[in-house]
Formats: sequence, structure tokens, C-alpha cells
Amino acid sequence: MSLGVQCVRVTAVALTGMLLLASTGCGAPPWQQSAGESTPAPTASVVPQPVPNDLSSGSTKRSLTTGAVTATVDYWSTLSMDRWTRTALKPVNLSMVTVVTPDDGQKVYLQRATMTAVPGNASESLSPLPQQVDQTESPGYLVLSPYSYSQVFTVGEVPPESTFVTLQFTFEYLVQTTPTSSEYAKQTATDSLTVALADGVSGG
Repeated sequence: MSLGVQCVRVTAVALTGMLLLASTGCGAPPWQQSAGESTPAPTASVVPQPVPNDLSSGSTKRSLTTGAVTATVDYWSTLSMDRWTRTALKPVNLSMVTVVTPDDGQKVYLQRATMTAVPGNASESLSPLPQQVDQTESPGYLVLSPYSYSQVFTVGEVPPESTFVTLQFTFEYLVQTTPTSSEYAKQTATDSLTVALADGVSGG
């Protein structure tokens, strides 16, 4: 009688163990769960693009051709680039000389020079600053080599969201039709420079 009871107890224990194994076997093993979980993709940080700066070396030279006139223009600033801030008065110097082709002895005059400063940032162009003009009586300033033209324009304060300033130049020339003529042909050349602002980094 006691032997039969012991057998029943053993059978009950074995059955309980099987049930425990069956219940734990219903889910996926821990190593399969961890392998199946999706790992969140790392968030890519946005790296701000550097602002181009045509005066990064302190100066730049451009060759502009309009009709028979080719102008060589040197641009620079007496204010170092690390001081080109939004609130500073920023001088822009230029020096120009021209040649005419074919050179039959006619002269070239600069009648009008203008600069318009347009502040901006990576997403938009802002309202331009008032245009600056240098104009003289006709026919203008003699700019045929070896005679040259020099001028200083100034970029004033720009909005706080500006990261750079685009300088738009227009040069209007009068060219003698013949060396002794009082009649002139008009030619117009344009140019632009982009200058980064020292405090133009986002959040700066």
C-alpha cells in the first residue's frame, strides 16, 4: 500500500515538471527575442555647410568683359574677416583698370558704379541694403590703362539672422566710337561677391 502511494507521488512530480517545461516552452527563447528586436537607427546629425567667402584670403581679382571692354577689378577689405560681423561697418575696397579690343586709340570711361549689399542665410535672401552709387558727369572717369579707378563702398548693419552678404556690383562704361569722336557706346558689366559674416554661425 505504501509503495503504491510513493509511485503516485513520483508520477505527480514528473507530470508537474513536464507541465512546467511545456509552459516555459511556449515563448521564444531569450536569445531569439533579443536577436529579433529591432535596434533604433542612430539619428544623423545635420552638419552645417560652410558659408562661401570670396574674400577669405583677404582679397580677390576678377576679369569682366563687356563688348570691346575688359576690366580687371581687385576687391579687398581693410577690415579683417574675423571682424566682419552683423553690426560692424564693413568697408569694401575696389580698384579697376580696363583695356579695349581692338585698341585703336579710343578711350574708356566709367560713368557709374553701384554696389548693392544683400544679406542672407542658407534658407533665404533678405531685403537688400540701400544701393550705393558713384556717378560723375559724362563721359565719366577715365579707366583705360594706365589710368585706374578706386573706390570704397561700405556694408552697414544687417539683420541678426544673416550668415553672409552678397555684394552686387554694376559698372557702366562709355567707350569712344573713334579716338577723336564725341560719341560713345555704352557697355555694362556686373559682378558679385559673397562674404561670410564672422558671427554668422547658426545660434551664434
